[in-house]
Amino acid sequence: MNIKQTVRRLARAGCAAAALAAGILPSAASAAETPTRPQPTRPNVVVILLDDVGFSDMGSFGGEIPTPNIDALTKNGLAFTQFYNNARCSPSRASLLTGTYPHQAGLGHLESVHVPGSKGLHSKLSDRVVTLAEVLKSAGYFTAMAGKWHLGISRGVGPWQRGFDRSLTSPSGELYYPDQPQRLAQSVYIDGERVPANSPRVGQGYWYSSDMFIDWQTKFIGEAREQHKPFFLYMPFVGAHFPLMAPPEDAAKFKGHYMRGWEVIRRERFERQKKLGIIAADAELPAALPGSYDWNKLSAGEKDRFDTMMAVYAAVIHRVDRSIGTLVDRLRQSGELDNTLILLMSDNGGTAESGPDGRLKGEGLPGSAQSVVWTGMNWATLQNAPFQYYKHHTYEGGIATPLIAHWPRGIAAKARGTLVREPGHLIDVMPTLVELAGATYPKSFNGHAILPMEGRSMVPAFRGEALTRGKPIFWEHEGNRAVRDGKWKLVAGFQKPWQLFDMTADRTEMHNLAATEPDRVRKMAGQWDAWAARSYVDAWSEDYDPHLKGRERQVWGGAEAPQLPHALVGK
Repeated sequence: MNIKQTVRRLARAGCAAAALAAGILPSAASAAETPTRPQPTRPNVVVILLDDVGFSDMGSFGGEIPTPNIDALTKNGLAFTQFYNNARCSPSRASLLTGTYPHQAGLGHLESVHVPGSKGLHSKLSDRVVTLAEVLKSAGYFTAMAGKWHLGISRGVGPWQRGFDRSLTSPSGELYYPDQPQRLAQSVYIDGERVPANSPRVGQGYWYSSDMFIDWQTKFIGEAREQHKPFFLYMPFVGAHFPLMAPPEDAAKFKGHYMRGWEVIRRERFERQKKLGIIAADAELPAALPGSYDWNKLSAGEKDRFDTMMAVYAAVIHRVDRSIGTLVDRLRQSGELDNTLILLMSDNGGTAESGPDGRLKGEGLPGSAQSVVWTGMNWATLQNAPFQYYKHHTYEGGIATPLIAHWPRGIAAKARGTLVREPGHLIDVMPTLVELAGATYPKSFNGHAILPMEGRSMVPAFRGEALTRGKPIFWEHEGNRAVRDGKWKLVAGFQKPWQLFDMTADRTEMHNLAATEPDRVRKMAGQWDAWAARSYVDAWSEDYDPHLKGRERQVWGGAEAPQLPHALVGK
């Protein structure tokens, strides 16, 4: 076994020796020979983005999946219970990295959707915005990422061109193993150079990507320390995006745990959420949407199949949590943890893509590189508990994400372990980090005029103070739209009328007040129209994305979705 293999084996075990060998910790000899030089006092920043992970999947938000490391960050940090994303992968990543709304950043939809002449569907990050990496690098930070990009590599825009000093990048995600057959997972980019995923330059041995990404981030931390710079690490995991993959031995640990069905386990999550204070004690749990299956009417074979799907999903989440624990251990061992702000969130709600039947097929064991697993609509209803709807939608099930903030030196002792209930959004990350880094947000960059930030800083919450917001939050994705203004939320599906909800009394969106509050509806709808006009929001057409036509829209769920036949299994 060579030294690199030894380091990686130790890294997977979370050993201090791995951090020492990777350069995070100095050896005893070098410590004795080299005078200690001061490290930066501004906080390091680690931004962790999960993929297609539901609101209630983590233990600290009511889930039954073991996530002890994420739960420890929550216990010793802050949990934001009304934080929002943009309902989809690329739009959420664009907002997170730029502090603007997705259409402003050029990614009102996925990277694959490019509409000539559009204002906000450019399929790549626009030059009218700057990234967190560009802003923090200008402030003296070492900037790096390892994980999924999905912001325009196919259009000539990669992280190495948008402020990242170092990067190991999967262009569109879905990368779990070095030998996946999927086309999108067959190569990565290392600092802009395309490299086969199975190259030893990517990882030694038969790696699992959640661990491999941590090994790269470990290396980047060491490089930042060598340069005596604070670091900004962007960590967009591919878990838990379909096709779901986790080592079969890990998936086997969860086999049988879900044989009680989505309805029973969803109710259990709901009750835990009330006890944790994540939702109100008098909250109502909505019924599953039309098109969902009644667990009690499934055959024994069908139940076993669905249990297998969710077992793989749980294993993916558990392995992500384990990798986060490895990173935290290495930060602690290197003395960096106390002054590192960790922010953790998800890019959208759980996905109903593949419909109520989900997918379970392939030649290998479920979770292996040769398997194809999508949990589908029924399990997504569990993943997003207590909310309705899923990824794509602007109802709470599509846009609500936990936000967890952990920073021992920077979060006041009185605030640790508390809940932040004021609404927030991905656009708030940029102003927060600009303030903490002492950075300057530019009016122009590389010869281009830059749009202003849309969010507000979350720093007062770190001091235990209330957060205020001077203007509403807005959404548009595939014609689904919403406005959140204080306690009020106006929301509508594509080509559907507006609905109005009081989110203080009705977070699960069960009691539409539009008929009794017509003036409020008109006012908020006018706010949305004005926002859309100034924010490069194009009128949506289903022709922009052929996957949304006809039956495919029904298969992804929705109030009008019909009961689908079991003949769709495996399709």
